[in-house]
This record gives sequence, C-alpha cells and structure tokens, in this order.
Amino acid sequence: MKQFTIPVIYRSPLITSIKKQRKEDDKLKKDFSPTQLDFGVLQIFLARHFGFCYGVENAIEIAFRTVDENPGKRIFLLSEMIHNPFVNDDLLARGIKFMMDTKGNSIIPFETLNAEDIVIIPAFGTTIDIEKKLTAIGIQIERYNTTCPFVEKVWNRAEQIANKGYSIVVHGKPTHEETRATFSHSNAYAPTLIINDMEEAILLGSILNGERSTEAFHELFKGRYSEGFDLERDLARFGVVNQTTMLATDTQEIADYLKEIMIKKHQLSASSISERFADTRDTLCYATNDNQTAVRQLLEQEADIAIVIGGRKSSNSSHLVELCEHQLPTYFIESEVDILSKDEIKGFNWKTHEEYIKSGFLTNIENPRILITSGASCPDAIVEAVIKKITSFFPRANPFEEVASLWA
Repeated sequence: MKQFTIPVIYRSPLITSIKKQRKEDDKLKKDFSPTQLDFGVLQIFLARHFGFCYGVENAIEIAFRTVDENPGKRIFLLSEMIHNPFVNDDLLARGIKFMMDTKGNSIIPFETLNAEDIVIIPAFGTTIDIEKKLTAIGIQIERYNTTCPFVEKVWNRAEQIANKGYSIVVHGKPTHEETRATFSHSNAYAPTLIINDMEEAILLGSILNGERSTEAFHELFKGRYSEGFDLERDLARFGVVNQTTMLATDTQEIADYLKEIMIKKHQLSASSISERFADTRDTLCYATNDNQTAVRQLLEQEADIAIVIGGRKSSNSSHLVELCEHQLPTYFIESEVDILSKDEIKGFNWKTHEEYIKSGFLTNIENPRILITSGASCPDAIVEAVIKKITSFFPRANPFEEVASLWA
C-alpha cells in the first residue's frame, strides 16, 4: 500500500514500531489479537488495527503539500478535512480557511471566491451541486480533491445498481458530510432515501407492508429522499449501500431486514429475490472493518476499562465506543488532556453529545488492565501521549522507555 508523507508530529515511534512488527508477523492480516504492553503494575492492550487509514493520510498529505506548494494563494477547505480537532487546528494555523461547518452551513460564501483560489475537497467528498458551483467559478476541483477512494467506491456501487433499475437506500447519519455527498451522487443515478438506523428500517418496513400510510413515510423521512420520490414506484426495487464508517453489523442487519420485507411483500422465492432487492456487497471501507473486527477481539481480553481516542464528531470512533461499552466501562476522549488525573477523566457521551467528569476511574482499580483503540482520524502521537499519561500515575510501573525499547 502507498506510503504517505504526513507531518512527523502525528507519528509515534512506539506505535510505528508496533504496527511495523505486527505487519511483518502477519502479512495476510489474519491475526486480530491485541498487542500487550506490560508495565508491571498495569497492563495496556492495544487493538490490532487503529489510527490513521489510507483515506485520512492521503487527505492530510494533499492538504499540507498544497499549502507548501502555493505560498501567497488563498486556500480553502469545503469543511473539516477529517473529524479530528488537532489536525483541523493545524490546517487553520497554516492559513487554510473552512468554507462550511460540518452541517453544511456557510461560513465563507462561494460568491467571494475567484478562479485563482484553491478549494480542497475533504476526505468525506462533497455534493454534485457544490462541485458544479466550484467549477462554474473556474476552480480546479480535481487537483485538490481528497475524497477517500472507499467513499467513491460506494458511489460507484450505487451507480452500478441504479443502472440495473434499482433505487438506492443509504444507511448513514443524515447530517454527516459523507452521507450528504453519497446521497447527492446516488440521487444523480436513481431515486434515493437515507435511513439512520435499524429503528428507522423497521418504520420503513411497516410502511412497505402497509401497516403505516404513505403520509407517515413523508413525515418520518422528510428531507431525506429524492425530489418527487414515489413510495410505491421507487421502493419497488432497491438496494442498500452505506456511509463507510457505520457499524458493519448494523448495515447487514438493516439490509437483511429490508430484504425479508420485500420477500414477504412480493412473495419472492430464493431464486427471484434479485427481481426486487439488489445484491450489494458490504460497502464499508477496509479500515472500518479492520478496526471494528480488532475491537471485537480486543474485547475478548479480560480488562477493567476501555478507552477510545478520537474526535467527538468522528462517526467511526463513536461506533468503536458503542462496541466497547456493551462489555465494560468505556471512556471516549480526544487526547491525553481529557485524562485530568488518576482520579478523574473527562469523557464524551456519543449519544447525547455531552461531556462528563468521571471520578475514581483508576484510583479504585488495583493493577488495572486497560483496553485502548483510536478512530481512523486520530494521530498515533496522541495514542502514545495517552499511554504515557496513564503510566505516569503509577510510580512503580515499568518505565515507558523500557517497554517501548522492546519494540524498537
């Protein structure tokens, strides 16, 4: 896989060494067991896969190179490059300006741009409408487009099934940049609908089988379907694709459920399912799959707490938290700064979007066993900083440098 040039401040000597050795020992990526860091009085277990993915490193490389190669030019990002506040702050410090917030609200009007400006499309991609606006101004969007190739893969899959006469149901968070972009590109090929979760899939199923009215559909999914969407016509044949960072198991459950609804509604046999329901293979990216699989195996390790590191707006990070908190106390943090002391940690509730302070998260645990992972937009340097912060609370712990030297 391509090696990217990203700022050294995002790298971690320890994590780089661990990932390199694990990769050399497991070239076929079949071993998802965690990495144990033995500090004597405490044990830390790192997920097999975590941190920057291909799409994130590609986006960061393009953005920083663009700044270096274009001194004096006005450089804009459509919205946050990725959902990590530290990377975005670094880009702002380099003079890049964000044109929209994560919800798509304007910060800098398109009307203020000119053909000499540079506009970087973030890793999430963007809508066809925005692409047309930039092109009409004369801005070269292809050169500075950092859309993740795995996001583009979803768009290609949507086009493929649309060409076979299917409409498209997108499993994703309706306000997320990537889902808005995927809706736009899917909508260019076929009627498209966004559903957020299994609960909404069940509501949709009740409408499809006649338990709820057409009016209920328009009320429940307002603003999330194509213009002129006709329930009977446009959901007579469809397939499911997804935002690349959703839980793989959720997408599969939703697809399986809606397939069963279609089988019963149209009295389909096993051989005739394709008449109504497209056979879409999983459209999550490799990193999302790897990170989620690694967390599931990480959770097989006996432990006291789990820590997930990532930006609060990060969809893939929140799903790792979701997996962990089913099994043990889990803290979603952005960096070592959120670990206030051995007694207190500042966590983030991914469901309510509220901060909280937890007291006694480590003080009441003798010889703690801690599971750690991070989202796809979290720099490895932050993971190392978290490990150092935690071990600093234990004077009798094996020195960090001594443990790190075992991987050098």
